[in-house]
Amino acid sequence: MFAFCSCASSGVTASSEPDVDNDLDFCDRHVRASLNDLKNEAGYIDYSMMPRNIAAGDTTWHCRKSSPEEWCSGFWPGVLWYAYEATGDSALLTEADRFTLRLDTIINSRPYDHDIGFLIQCSYGNGYRLTRKPEYKEAMVNAADSLATLFNPKAGTLLSWPRNIDMFGGHNTIIDNMINLELLFHAAAEAHRPYLYDIAVKHAETTMKHHFRPDYTSYHVAVYDPESGEFLRGCTHQGLADDSMWARGQAWAIYGYTMVYRETGDTKFLDFAQKVTDVYLDRLPEDKIPYWDFNDPSIPETPRDASAAAIVASALIELSTMVDGEKSVTYLDSAKKMLMSLASDSYRAPDNVPAFLMHSVGNMPAGSEIDYSIIYADYYYIEALNRLKKLETPLLS
Repeated sequence: MFAFCSCASSGVTASSEPDVDNDLDFCDRHVRASLNDLKNEAGYIDYSMMPRNIAAGDTTWHCRKSSPEEWCSGFWPGVLWYAYEATGDSALLTEADRFTLRLDTIINSRPYDHDIGFLIQCSYGNGYRLTRKPEYKEAMVNAADSLATLFNPKAGTLLSWPRNIDMFGGHNTIIDNMINLELLFHAAAEAHRPYLYDIAVKHAETTMKHHFRPDYTSYHVAVYDPESGEFLRGCTHQGLADDSMWARGQAWAIYGYTMVYRETGDTKFLDFAQKVTDVYLDRLPEDKIPYWDFNDPSIPETPRDASAAAIVASALIELSTMVDGEKSVTYLDSAKKMLMSLASDSYRAPDNVPAFLMHSVGNMPAGSEIDYSIIYADYYYIEALNRLKKLETPLLS
């Protein structure tokens, strides 16, 4: 039905270290190839069209028009911001700015769903971090105010999919929403709006209470009664089953709670970040790249998800700096092994494909983006490399 990477061995030895400079050079080449790929016959780029994916066997980006409905629209501008950060090339700064500004129509509109955090934090958020442009800050704050309108104080979480209330039978919150809290935290700090901070913390606390099974594996979706706030059930939408560990969902949890600890300093979030991380690491295959769902009975004859590996690698680099001793070593070593596998021929895109990584899975139950290069995998991959570079070269931080 589809091709996939079984990738039984990455060829990485225990004593190996990632070659971060070489890997960032690879990313730089492929970013420039992507920019060239996006030009029309007259040599112009339509900055409203964002790279989304490349099917196995294809060699050009499939692009989608930036819009509130296209949740991945912010990742390509984010890739460009990270590429600029790695190289200092003003040409990449210009391109990052141009693509970012094409998201302006999303900022002040009624939120389509929770993904406004992905859309704006990855683009305007990285732009503001690197340039401190006031207009980027204004965009972040306006988008955070919009996102905050999805908060239900009775349930204690942000509504993820307003369009799916009837389908799930209540106020639905998906684990992906943990990543969108970063926009609220940053807007709260920059604009001195404590209510945004309070919403983010309450969402993280409620999710921690209801969104996980006793073994700390995550449901994809938590459903609450919108009137009483009662937790009704945990279920899946993109995983194998309601009680399975969907790889990218667990990755969002690892990344999300690491970020929440960074923003709050509350050790209960650090403790929880370790719990959701450890169950993930304990179940990984040898090359540290997860199968799309850890409970798929077809393992090993089922697709891997490089995007989940990239998300977790980036999170673990940060998490390793928040803990001490053996835990710190374990987390950083695991992140490095993930990055080495992703840089191997098993997962790295070839020279004629402008993406960074192959073998990601979007939505397996829907048959969508299976064994594809997907833009968010590239985003978290280059973020992880930048983080590791800074960790190994403190003067860059």
